Amino acid sequence: MKRMVLFICIASLTLVLFVYMSKATNRKTERQQYTVVKEENGFEIRFYPKAIMATVLSEKTGEDRDANHNFRRLASYIFGGNKRDQKIAMTTPVYMEQDSDKNKMSFVLPAAYKMTDLPDPKDSSINIHYSEEGYFAALSFGGFVGSKKIKDKEYDLMNLLTKAGYTPTGNFTYLGYNAPWDIINRENDIIVRIRYNN
Repeated sequence: MKRMVLFICIASLTLVLFVYMSKATNRKTERQQYTVVKEENGFEIRFYPKAIMATVLSEKTGEDRDANHNFRRLASYIFGGNKRDQKIAMTTPVYMEQDSDKNKMSFVLPAAYKMTDLPDPKDSSINIHYSEEGYFAALSFGGFVGSKKIKDKEYDLMNLLTKAGYTPTGNFTYLGYNAPWDIINRENDIIVRIRYNN
């Protein structure tokens, strides 16, 4: 009985420490900046200024395998797998987008960098580029996600946009803010570019 109580206490303490460390890490991680220009019923309209991104495209083979492969390629670039062996800080969110035959993943690079500051990737499939600034509708939600939940949230956002009279002008994109091992306070967005007259 004493062993069981001791085990439960140790497990609880470990979980508390794990959650605390995850929260501390998330607070230190730079986030891409945007401005909320309007709050609608169930979603926000945000203005995203241009940002420098590292992007990879891959053929669709299997959702988890593709995402893991793309993440490893981008992580290798920022962790020193570039032509200067230079480490670059991780930021959030990670952008993920799918169409009928391609998977796309992007890391937002730290705002302090200029394009000329950044090393060229060793992996020629990684494209360093500016994103296009613009207005986006954003639906935020919590928890772990898979392809079905992402599709459901895209559908929800599309319905909200239709009711509010907005027209999407691009693809839906999933934004993930947490490390895979974060178990609470998980943050996610679905965004899509819209026509918006400010």
